[in-house]
Amino acid sequence: MKVLAVTGYKPMELNIFKPDDVRITYIKAAIEKRLIAFIEEGLEWVIISGKMGVELWAGEIVLELREVYGLKLAVIPPFENQDERWPEHVQQVYQELTATADFCRPLYKGGYSGPYQYQASNKWLIDKSDGCLLLLDEEFPGSNRYFYQEAHAYDGDYPLFLITPSDLEDTVEEMRMADPEYWD
Repeated sequence: MKVLAVTGYKPMELNIFKPDDVRITYIKAAIEKRLIAFIEEGLEWVIISGKMGVELWAGEIVLELREVYGLKLAVIPPFENQDERWPEHVQQVYQELTATADFCRPLYKGGYSGPYQYQASNKWLIDKSDGCLLLLDEEFPGSNRYFYQEAHAYDGDYPLFLITPSDLEDTVEEMRMADPEYWD
């Protein structure tokens, strides 16, 4: 697998409203662990649409891994200025990612004009990637359900690699156990 799409929940779907929420650290650690495993198998590119939440956090991880592994990041937003109504701290992260990504180009010129742009974005990500890493709780899919349904409807064999709530619990426990104070 050379190209991996990464997507998942928006922060509000996870009840995350502050940029310093500790749960972001655990989500990023779970993403990083999975990305390193893919890199060891030949991963070269990660593509995201740049949605706030999991996609932006994954983008930050990719930029960190780029320094060590040469991993590349492509940000393909569904339309221009998708961040214009986002909180300021999220806009800053988005603008940093789009400025430092190895490739960045919106799928549609101009601003938001309809939900078809998100549908086209999901199809594009699936068409241009060899698989997807998706943070998903299948009981509560949220907005992820659209990507998930599109991936399952795809004509070819499209691998979905899930990060589940159980995976996140394992990551939390691993991080706690890695802390020397845990054993005192």
